[in-house]
Amino acid sequence: MNDWKQWRKKVDLGEYDARWHRMAEAGENPHGEADFVDDVLSGMRPATVLDAGCGTGRVAIELAGRGLDTVGVDLDDELLARARAKAPEMTWQHADLADLDLGRTFDVVVMAGNVVPFVEPARRAAAVAGCARHVGHSGRLVAGFQLQVGWPTPWDYDGWCGAVGLVLEGRFASWDEKSFHPGADYVVSVHRWPEPADTANDPSPPEPPDEPPEHRRVG
Repeated sequence: MNDWKQWRKKVDLGEYDARWHRMAEAGENPHGEADFVDDVLSGMRPATVLDAGCGTGRVAIELAGRGLDTVGVDLDDELLARARAKAPEMTWQHADLADLDLGRTFDVVVMAGNVVPFVEPARRAAAVAGCARHVGHSGRLVAGFQLQVGWPTPWDYDGWCGAVGLVLEGRFASWDEKSFHPGADYVVSVHRWPEPADTANDPSPPEPPDEPPEHRRVG
């Protein structure tokens, strides 16, 4: 049984949702992921967000409440049913991330809540590629997950992103942007598409044109 199936077998979804309400009532912030996404583009708010592996909708609903055009996608019908019940006006899609094709791109695609390690190991690279297909040309792919024995490392994840052309922009140890360090038990990674080459500022001189044959030196 994989880690996702073990988690689903033991988790009580009502208690899972209630946990975040208790945090808020205790004065704690249950929306660290949404805060991060809301400011991930270096101060420029994203307009569109895909919550990939949205679960019961906590992150997506918070982002939509802040005025962002947000879509949630998940493979688990029961989790999606809870998300739809809480926010029926939003767009919720049932899909496997490895096969994802929504026909559009987003400013931010976020995978929060251990989405990456919960994907079947053989399909993790494909899931990352599926999410990358939905990142706009100036957008960001954001993923946060726990680091533990047997789960992907940050460098595993970098490899899957790099295989589709994404480059690492930033890495943190938490959603509140604490610096990542050896021994951290959590990682948040931000990847983007490479910047296009700036030929206008290329310091190398252009190649001179060939001289006409009759003007070429001989000997």
